[in-house]
Amino acid sequence: MRKITMWFVATVAAVVLLFSYRTSTSGPGPLSRPAANAPGIVSGPGAVPSGAAEPSGLTGATVVNGTVEQTRWGPVQVQLTISANKITEVKALQVPDGNRHDIEINSYAVPQLRAEVIAAQGANIDAVTGATVTSDGYIRSVQAALDSAHFTG
Repeated sequence: MRKITMWFVATVAAVVLLFSYRTSTSGPGPLSRPAANAPGIVSGPGAVPSGAAEPSGLTGATVVNGTVEQTRWGPVQVQLTISANKITEVKALQVPDGNRHDIEINSYAVPQLRAEVIAAQGANIDAVTGATVTSDGYIRSVQAALDSAHFTG
């Protein structure tokens, strides 16, 4: 009777472990991501209460976060800095990084996307070959940031 009980407990434990095992293709879990930065204007004109000083180094610049775009490989979110009605900086706040393949792809795709947004001064850019999903999320987040800032380019 004791052998049967031990066998049963071992079998149940093995099945639980088997079903809870996460493969590299299953994507990141819900608790593996830091809290998202709130979309909208972070600092600059319209974000600083009247009478308050603007954060140092940002005089005349508007910093705005795009929305968090959920893609099949993970969330994508960008932050834009707009100065003198020009996009001067694009920063990726979140990109898929659930496995080595995601990290490898984004190591070349994100700098390309950043350069294209600055060159185009908007979200009307081409997707990076091999990083279509991330590119689509990046473009949507950039557009959301531009809409929040009422950017006319």
